[in-house]
Amino acid sequence: MTYKEAIDEINAILKSLREEQNSIDTLSERVARATELIALCREKLRKAESDVNKVLEE
Repeated sequence: MTYKEAIDEINAILKSLREEQNSIDTLSERVARATELIALCREKLRKAESDVNKVLEE
């Protein structure tokens, strides 16, 4: 999954949470999925930062 795909899915989850009535089970599932996606995005950002820092050090 790309960073953009993850961000798009997070935005879709946020939109559904704002616009729909969600059961507790659905809410819990969506929050868990958003948490996974946020972790993925953070890891991709850390990797990109590390790669940039390596290039700058050379």
